[in-house]
Amino acid sequence: MKTIEVVAAVIKKDGRVFATQRGYGDFKDFWEFPGGKIEPGESPEGALKREIKEELDADISVDSFLQTVEYDYPKFHLVLHCFLCSLDSNHIHLLEHESAKWLSANELESVDWLPADLSVIQELKQKMISLQMASWYPANSK
Repeated sequence: MKTIEVVAAVIKKDGRVFATQRGYGDFKDFWEFPGGKIEPGESPEGALKREIKEELDADISVDSFLQTVEYDYPKFHLVLHCFLCSLDSNHIHLLEHESAKWLSANELESVDWLPADLSVIQELKQKMISLQMASWYPANSK
């Protein structure tokens, strides 16, 4: 089975993450985190910055690694490297996707995610809820 290695940007802002809806292919209308294939000789971070520029006409900072997911689709094996990212400006322009949304932790399950993204959603939801609770109860409070 063919293996495809890709990167995805979990772009965060104001307690929400950016999700995009596919407008083409076998998985049209499913939701995903923007990103794409790593080209030969390219670092995952470099691929991610290039892909986000191509797909969203946006510049990002790659803040930290989130997780790698391996998933078997019917026609290929996917290796998906996910990174937490932030925008370098507020400019986003959809160039390849049908739609996009900023989703809070409680809204993450309101869209139909690609199967490989489902484990990312579970980890992300836990992290987002933990961060929200930490902001409600500062470390110095008694």
